[in-house]
Amino acid sequence: MDPKQPFGSSNTTDIFGNKNRAKKPREPREPINYRKYWKPILISTIVFFALLIVLTNTYVVKENEYRVVRQFGEVVKVQEEPGIKMKIPFIQSVTTIPKYQMTYDVSEAEINTKDKKRILIDNYAVWRVTDPLSMISNAGTIINAESRMEEFIYSVVRTELGQLDYDEIINDENSSRGSLNDTVTEKVNELLETDHYGIKVVDVRMKRTDLPAENEQAVFTRMISERDSTAQDYLSQGDARKREIEAQADREAQEVIATAKKEAALIQADGESEAAQIYNESFSKDPEFYELYRSLESYSKTVGEDTVIIMPSDSPYARLLSGNLE
Repeated sequence: MDPKQPFGSSNTTDIFGNKNRAKKPREPREPINYRKYWKPILISTIVFFALLIVLTNTYVVKENEYRVVRQFGEVVKVQEEPGIKMKIPFIQSVTTIPKYQMTYDVSEAEINTKDKKRILIDNYAVWRVTDPLSMISNAGTIINAESRMEEFIYSVVRTELGQLDYDEIINDENSSRGSLNDTVTEKVNELLETDHYGIKVVDVRMKRTDLPAENEQAVFTRMISERDSTAQDYLSQGDARKREIEAQADREAQEVIATAKKEAALIQADGESEAAQIYNESFSKDPEFYELYRSLESYSKTVGEDTVIIMPSDSPYARLLSGNLE
């Protein structure tokens, strides 16, 4: 320490002889007044939570859905009209039920036909919710509603197909299933309306019919036999038709030939008549020449290499053969 330095001075010298200036003491700061900030913070907090509550308790109802509002688990209202809705915070909840048509694949089931044979059927249903309150009251959920609908479909299909024979079901040509789908749909809706399930089946369709494995071969064999019988009937009908056509063709051919022969005979008769007339006219001009011509024709037909003729020597025929033309 420098002895000349006054006591109490904070200036010091380091080992290298550099002097360090003493720092001035800090002035005390004024305390922060938090009271002027608490009101904006409080207002912002209230606004934030209010917006949060509004946003979390606002819901949108779409055109293809129902919105079910529950209060402590009990249904208080069902929103059907599209738009933005509000619910009471903390005590109300909102669930969604589809308003559009839905498709349900009915489980495959085995039934007995009228003639005591088994068959496997596979159906599907197109359905929709018509009364959400009734559906919730009696079914509870969509899954439960589908289960009840499936039970009704199986019961009605089993009853309807149980009135048909096995062949009527598997043979499309003799099948009476034309209105079965409509009948099943109508009767299932009647059961659903009776129990107030709040749903409606739009359509029930049988998409597949199969046979139990143990019956397939027997049915296939029977179907093959029926098809062979049908084919044989077609062949028999074809043979009969063939014989009819052949007989008709032979008859027509005979008629054509007979007509042609008749016309030919008439033409030939006319020709011979005309030829005879020409011959008569020609030979009448020189009767002696005609006689000579007729004699020569008879010679050509009667005289051959080994012909022996016995006649009087003074006959005209002998004279001609001997060359005596006088």
